[in-house]
Amino acid sequence: MENPPKSPDGSEKSPQSKELLPSNTGSTLCMSSRSESVWTSTSRSKWDIYHKPVIVVSVGAAIFLFGVVITSLSCFLTKNKKVYKMSGPAFLSLGLMLLVCGLVWIPIIRKKQKQRQKSQFLQSLKSFFFNR
Repeated sequence: MENPPKSPDGSEKSPQSKELLPSNTGSTLCMSSRSESVWTSTSRSKWDIYHKPVIVVSVGAAIFLFGVVITSLSCFLTKNKKVYKMSGPAFLSLGLMLLVCGLVWIPIIRKKQKQRQKSQFLQSLKSFFFNR
């Protein structure tokens, strides 16, 4: 008679019985969520809130200015003129895209901050009236 195969951790449960055990992935997914909880009221500095869009805007502006320089070089230099004419507009469009994305991101963050403040205010009112 054959013995059922042991699992890699040395326990005597078969792999079929391990599949029936409940997993903890649901609770760990909620705990590792990147969204902030309504219940945490830690105040963050402006840099903590806006550092990503500011970086995107500054990188976009730098790439855009680099594209302006490369495109203007195609007007003044005769050597490698085709390279400057092809790469200049590419840098211009990439820089402009990053610049606009960062500039649109800032009002979105402001709107989310206002919604979060309203939500925290409503939660505090709700807890004040219903926990008496």
